[in-house]
Amino acid sequence: MEQKKWHQMGADELKSELNVEPQLGLTKDEAADRQKKTGANELSEGKGISPITLFLNQFKDFMVLVLVGATLVSGLLGEYLDAITIIAIILLNGILGFVQEFKAERSLSALKKLSAPTSKVLRDGKVEQIPAKNLVPGDIILLESGDRVPADIRFIMTSNCDVEESALTGESVPVNKHSKIIEQDDLPLGDLKNVGFMGTMVTRGTAKGIVIRTGMDTEMGKIADLIQNTEAQETPLQHRLEQLGKILIIVSLVLTVLVVVAGILHGQPAVGMFLAGVSLAVAAIPEGLPAIVTIALALGVQRMIKRKAIVRKLPSVETLGSASVICSDKTGTLTQNKMTVTDVWQGGRQLKVTGEGYKPVGHITLRDHVIDLKNDQSLRRLLQVSSLCNNALIEEVSVQETRNKKSNEETEWILKGDPTEGALVTLASKLGMSPQSLSGLYERVEEFPFDSERKLMSVLMKHQGGRLIFTKGAPDVLIKECAYILWDDKVIPFTSAIRQQVVQANERMASSALRVLGMAYREVRPEEQVEDECKAESQLVFVGLAGMIDPPRKEARDAIATCRRAGIKTVMITGDHSLTAEAIAHQLGILPRGGKVMTGQQLSQFSDEDLDKEVDQIYVYARVSPEHKLRIVKSLQRKGHVVAMTGDGVNDAPAIKAADIGIAMGITGTDVTKEASALILSDDNFSTIVAAIEEGRNIYENIRKFIRYLLASNVGEILTMFFAMMAGLPLPLLPIQILWVNLVTDGLPAMALGVDQAEKDLMEHKPRSAKENIFARRLGWKIISRGVLIGLCTLAAFWITLRIDPHNPAHLVKAQSVAFATLVMAQLIHVFDCRSSRSIFHRNPLQNKYLVLAVISSVVLLLGVMYTPQLQPIFKTTALDLREWALVIVAAGIPTFLLGAGSVWGGRKNRRRLATSGYTPKSTKFSA
Repeated sequence: MEQKKWHQMGADELKSELNVEPQLGLTKDEAADRQKKTGANELSEGKGISPITLFLNQFKDFMVLVLVGATLVSGLLGEYLDAITIIAIILLNGILGFVQEFKAERSLSALKKLSAPTSKVLRDGKVEQIPAKNLVPGDIILLESGDRVPADIRFIMTSNCDVEESALTGESVPVNKHSKIIEQDDLPLGDLKNVGFMGTMVTRGTAKGIVIRTGMDTEMGKIADLIQNTEAQETPLQHRLEQLGKILIIVSLVLTVLVVVAGILHGQPAVGMFLAGVSLAVAAIPEGLPAIVTIALALGVQRMIKRKAIVRKLPSVETLGSASVICSDKTGTLTQNKMTVTDVWQGGRQLKVTGEGYKPVGHITLRDHVIDLKNDQSLRRLLQVSSLCNNALIEEVSVQETRNKKSNEETEWILKGDPTEGALVTLASKLGMSPQSLSGLYERVEEFPFDSERKLMSVLMKHQGGRLIFTKGAPDVLIKECAYILWDDKVIPFTSAIRQQVVQANERMASSALRVLGMAYREVRPEEQVEDECKAESQLVFVGLAGMIDPPRKEARDAIATCRRAGIKTVMITGDHSLTAEAIAHQLGILPRGGKVMTGQQLSQFSDEDLDKEVDQIYVYARVSPEHKLRIVKSLQRKGHVVAMTGDGVNDAPAIKAADIGIAMGITGTDVTKEASALILSDDNFSTIVAAIEEGRNIYENIRKFIRYLLASNVGEILTMFFAMMAGLPLPLLPIQILWVNLVTDGLPAMALGVDQAEKDLMEHKPRSAKENIFARRLGWKIISRGVLIGLCTLAAFWITLRIDPHNPAHLVKAQSVAFATLVMAQLIHVFDCRSSRSIFHRNPLQNKYLVLAVISSVVLLLGVMYTPQLQPIFKTTALDLREWALVIVAAGIPTFLLGAGSVWGGRKNRRRLATSGYTPKSTKFSA
């Protein structure tokens, strides 16, 4: 016979299985013996990496090894300033990486904070307060409102016990717990209503339970284990930069050797060619690239902070820009996590309620007309029941908010109590019937609390010398206790026909994923004794129904639509019921025609292979566990998606860590989730993700821009030397000039490209593939074509100047100065071309003021080494006249303006051809 699970066992089976007497608990000796076997009731942090090892790991990257090689070469050349600069870059990147990873590995420390420090336990027949870490399986613990559940327990006694489990299960409202046997075998955590889980919070009532699992065996422990064994993903940027480093070193070494060999074969001095070759090798490897990438990411982070997104790991900015799927938690992320009454049925009328959250502002409308309570006694009675048959409290609190260095005092409304009751108090308060405003008219005499078996709550109130019973609860139960109904301000018999109308209204509201409560009342006769709930809850007058839901955020629908236009799929993952999740998904525009909804129970029956086949068609996952979330993320990754995972609860942490980009909520998010994440939304707003995606895309495009600029410039430098050696010409550039060009043109202009503004259509394209090469989308062609032209034009200017007097050593200096100036100016003109994916003519060249200033600075430095007498001997330069400068400017402008004009002409020709053919290009956007 198969072993029963804890939720399937009765009291006698639990007693036998755990060998404990529920009335006495364990003895201290028994508890000590058990703890030797099970260990302490605490979460293990696993084997951590020492800070020293973590720091040394930062220097294993291939690009770092390339930079170390460049440092050695610079030292051999006597360029000690370059060597010191490169070492500083290496150390800076290592320190930044160490700080980020050190913070990221603190997830489990935050998780441990959710463990209760102490617990009330029955030992030797006495109630004691002991450290929660000393609990063992079989311990009998006592819980009341406000207590944190210290271990996984099986309830054996409950009294109106509600437990807040949203951090673990994603359930948007507290779960009412009971001690009855649950027969079903395979159930999600949210449906195990006779089991309590470590780290969850009792919000109402009292309970007694037997500890069934402790420490790492608990559901919270399973999450801790998932976090320990889930590897953080390398970002696409890290992959691409590593790939780029390997390409650069191979290409630069090959071309450098060819230049040196060609020069020696054509009679150049071997020592001079060696120095020139080494200079070219240093120039070909853009040692400033990692620094510029870091700076571009850091400046992007600052811009994102202004847009309410806090970045914990720099490379994650770029990763978010390539996200193709966003897996979003529902409660508190896509929705407000504030239960709100949206629909009321009363006396045959279907009414709508305006206003959101707990702020008491809104109206009740009938066909868009606001109802006046003065002339509607039936609705007044419904609001009285909502307000007074209730224990929730809505309070206005002040919030200090800083904007533009000015502090503003703002207020928000917060709930103290059950979210369902909070929604009803807010409903009544919107029309001026808050509990405080009614307290002078009504006095509570007695309360008959909600019970999971009765599914009703009632209060006995004194009012104007008489007494009233107010009752609320599950509609299907309540209508059985009602003999009358309030209809058009009159009390009439509750006939079967009217009863059927109420049932249909309840079903209609429930099918829209609303949580529905019914309300009733009755007057108590003077001589009547109301001794218990059975006498109180009989012969009631039915008043109406209130339907509530955790409403979607206003901004979420627009944000999801923007994601769709950008080719990004949004997937909802929640612990709520599938009906609720599906309704919210429709409201937000997540679930397209043909899109599928899957429950955790269905997912458990799927193999990984089955899930991989279906995952692209599934848009909503309901009633899922932490393990399910992790499986979903990994399945999407196997399908080639770059996955962003958002969430706020502990249950989201493993999936957030495994995702390519983990996003935590800053306000409602737990410390565990924040520590596991790469990005935190300080306003908990899904629309902030869209702003972050846009920023991430722009940062990556800016990185491509300065890679394009740096490499095209370096190709131009190498080919200038290579073509000259193949043609048997003297050296057009000296080693000191090559290093100077590399230093001046590779620095400020490249950095200014890193903060360039986004192009207008940035969010109208599909996400780039995670497998996309750094040179994709014709970037490689642009680098080679511009580099070749820069090299040819520089060499042409050199040859034109040299041939005037080829045998005069002084004229060789003049020709080299012309080549030097042409190469610099060609690169500085080319930098403006790099701002656009098309050509220099497609964007205003003066838009990026930092780039303009950088180019001006480089020109000033160029003129300085050419016209300063003290620097001319060092750099072997001489002053140029106007005719020579005209040659420099024309030769330098040809690569950019020739290819730019060709791009414009080709684009116009292509558009005319498409227009005359009647062809309409297919959209590349993600289609829902």
